[in-house]
Amino acid sequence: MTSPPVLALVGWSGSGKTTLLTALVPRLIAQGLVVSTLKHAHHKVDPDQPGKDSHRHRIAGATETMLATRERFVLFREHRSTDEPDLAMLLARMAPADLYLAEGFKSAPVAKLEIHRPSLGKSPLWPEWPGIIAVATDTTLPNCPLPVLDLGDPTAIVSFIVTRLGLRLHAKSEHNQNHDV
Repeated sequence: MTSPPVLALVGWSGSGKTTLLTALVPRLIAQGLVVSTLKHAHHKVDPDQPGKDSHRHRIAGATETMLATRERFVLFREHRSTDEPDLAMLLARMAPADLYLAEGFKSAPVAKLEIHRPSLGKSPLWPEWPGIIAVATDTTLPNCPLPVLDLGDPTAIVSFIVTRLGLRLHAKSEHNQNHDV
C-alpha cells in the first residue's frame, strides 16, 4: 500500500501560503477528500498556557501530554532535541487522510507547490529547490518551466492538485465509511 500524498506549500514569508492553504482545504473536502495539515514554524511556539494543568504536566517532564475536550484533543510531544522534527516522523503520528498539506518543510523530499509573488522582491525557489511541481503566482512568469497557476483561482489549483497527485475522490458516504475514527 502506498502512503497518502503529501504536498508542501512553500514560499517566502508573506507570499500567501496560509491564505492559499485555507482556501484549498474546504474545496478539497467538498470533493470528498479527508485532508490534514501540518505547519512548520521557524520560531519557538508554545500553544499551551503556563499555569494550566497540561502545561504543568509538560514542565514536570512528561514526554507526551494530551489535552482533551469535547471538541478536540491536542497532543504535546517534547522531542528534546535541537534537530527539527522530520516530516516523515510527524506524518507517522497523524491519523489516516487522503491528502496531507504541509505549510513549509521545503527541505522535505515531497512534492511542493511554490507560492511566489515577485512584488516581494524575493527570487523564486523553483530554480534551487527540488520537488517543486508548480508555481502559484499573482503574475506571469515567462521563464518558468513549471506549470504556472493563478494564485487567485484556488478552484483551478485544487483541480491541478487532484490530477497531478492522482487523488481518488470519494462519495460522501464512502468518505465517512473509510475515514471515521
